[in-house]
Parts: sequence; C-alpha cells; structure tokens
Amino acid sequence: MKKVYLSLAIAAAASSPYALADSALETFMKESKTNIDFRYRFESVEQDGIDKDAVANTLRSRLSFVSGNVSGFSLGLEFDDVHHLGDDNFNSTSNGNSTYPVVADPDGTDINQFYAKYVSGSFAATGGRQRINLDDQRFVGGVAWRQNEQTYDGARLQFGSGSLSGEYSYVSQVNRIFGPEGANATLDGDVHLLNAAWSLSDAQKVVGFYYDMDFENAAAASNQTYGLRYEGKFKPASVIASYAAQSEAGDGAEYSTDYYLLEAKGVLAEKFNWTVGYEVLGSDDGAKGFQTPLATGHKFQGFADKFLGTPANGVEDAYIGAGANVGPLKLALTYHDFKAAEGSANYGTEWDAVIAYPINKQVTTLLKFADYQAKDYASDTQKIWLQVQISL
Repeated sequence: MKKVYLSLAIAAAASSPYALADSALETFMKESKTNIDFRYRFESVEQDGIDKDAVANTLRSRLSFVSGNVSGFSLGLEFDDVHHLGDDNFNSTSNGNSTYPVVADPDGTDINQFYAKYVSGSFAATGGRQRINLDDQRFVGGVAWRQNEQTYDGARLQFGSGSLSGEYSYVSQVNRIFGPEGANATLDGDVHLLNAAWSLSDAQKVVGFYYDMDFENAAAASNQTYGLRYEGKFKPASVIASYAAQSEAGDGAEYSTDYYLLEAKGVLAEKFNWTVGYEVLGSDDGAKGFQTPLATGHKFQGFADKFLGTPANGVEDAYIGAGANVGPLKLALTYHDFKAAEGSANYGTEWDAVIAYPINKQVTTLLKFADYQAKDYASDTQKIWLQVQISL
C-alpha cells in the first residue's frame, strides 16, 4: 500500500490563488535554491566466514530544488542516482552477489524527496516524501551515511511556543536504504511519531517521545516505544541521559523491554575532545531484543554495523572515545565493548577511527576504519571507507 501524499502536496500548492499570479511565480522561481551534490565512496569489507572480500566503488549524484516561499507555501524536490563504478565485487543486497560481504548501496534512481510545505510563524506543515530526523536519530532518522537515504511518505506538523516545541508525523511508507527496486525497499503501514521538547534553560532540555510503528510487511519490527531524554550542558562536560520502554504493536508477538543511555562528553584545551557512554538495548528474557527499525543505526554501536538488528538477548555497549582538531583536520578514535543485556555472553569489541579533511567549502574528504573482533557474536569484520563529496 502506497500513500505517498504527493498528489495532495501538489494540489495544496497549486490550489492557492497566488500560484497563478506573475509576482508569485517570480518569487517561486527567483528565490528558489538548487544544489548539485556528488559523493564518491570506496568501501572494502573483510569478514570471517566469507572467502571473498568486498570492494565497492559507488557514486551518488543528487539534485535538490527548494522553491521560494509564496504566502507561506513552498515546494521541495530531490532526485538521487546511485551508480556502481567498475565491477560489482560486493553484495549490494539486490545484485545477487551473495558470495561477497554486504555493502548496502544498491544502484538506482529515485525521488528522494517531493513535498509541499506551509510555514506560519513557529508552525510548519509538510506533506509528501521528506526527511524526518528526530533528536540524535537513535529511533527515527535518515540513515544518510548510506548512498540511498531513508525518507518518509506522510504528513508532518511542527510547532513551537516559547520554551516548548513539538511535532507529530503520520507515515504510511518508509523508503529504506535498499533502493527503489530492492526486495526490502519499503516498510508499509501506519506509523505515528510524537516528539515534544521543553527547554528548561539555554543549557538544559527534556524531550518526551512516543513512537507507534505498525508495519504491514514487517510485523516483527512493529513496536510501541515511549520515553524521556535529557540533554544538559555543564562545565566542563555535557550529559545525555535517556530511557525508553517498548512493547509489541499490531500483529507482532507480545514482548516488553527497555532502553537506557548515559553519555558524557567534553572538550580539553579547545582542540581535544572526549566521550564516554553506556547504552543498553534490553531483552525480554532472551525472547526478543529492543527494536529500532527506523534508526540511523550506523551512528551507534560501532561503524562495522554488527548490531543494526538487536540480538534476542539485547546488547550492552560501553564505549569511550577521543578526538582532536589539528587545523582543519578532524581526528576521532572510539573503542566499544559489547555484551549481552540478558545472560553472560561477551559479544566482542570494536575500534573505530575517522579522519575528516575539508579541502574547501565545496569539497570534503573522509577516511574511516572499523575493526570488530568477535567473541560470542557474529564474526571478525574489518571495514575501510574513503569518501570524497563535492557540493555545488
């Protein structure tokens, strides 16, 4: 079932009497913004248990258009094309090369965004295909790291008043990272996303959220999740604390489990930064782990992506990281220790490293490395990425 809402979005903009006025059309076009973006990436994967190593060269080309604002209305349109360069010596999830490790960047061309937006003061309403990134994207995000971005078909309402802000989104289809033609291209159903924030001061904020995800084609991923998140900035560190409770939704099997996060970070001598954290995705007595089907999973629990799907026994992630700014060069190193939330299994450890260098405002480069050493879960995996992005 596809309820893309694109026809409603176009009709909402076109039905306005201003749409036919010359001055409105002039504003619509002259105040519009068009961007072209190219992102080349080399990715290699060496994984125990798979004889062949994956080598992927991919190019994402993106054309974005946002119209001028006419009496509060605007339109947004974005096309993405992902193209494989050279041989497909990797499993893109749709190219049939299952003898290689996965590099989840299928080729294809897609409408990444197509929406109409109305803004009046601190109120905004958006209908159509769009990005939805909530908080740190631990529960709802765009997975923008992958070449095929995750976007949402639906309606979104955002509002604010003084120290209070909030939003509600209804989503009927999630366009996943597996491309427009992939076997797992979409999650269809009824998704309700409610998120509200209260700024206690300039340095402290409390967020409450409720997410109800009932998927027609993925009952095991359906869930109801509600929780609280606290963000505080102090000297010399900032703190994030979060708790969430989760249970089944729709036709999914009954379960109940919890989520915890405690993280602190700070800066030393303006050039050095540090992070220490402890995150738990719980388990219902080993029957099922805490689910995050719409998260930007690559941001959490290691770049090797071994825990994109939570194990039945859940996962505990104790991590520590350090970084430095050397002129324009940014360096970061993080260590993860993974254990089961239920039982005594020691899953493994992982080192992650990042070097980012902006050549200028239009060209940025990135080098990343991940080394997961398995003990009681998955298999040893090493990944290397080299990326060049050009924005015009």
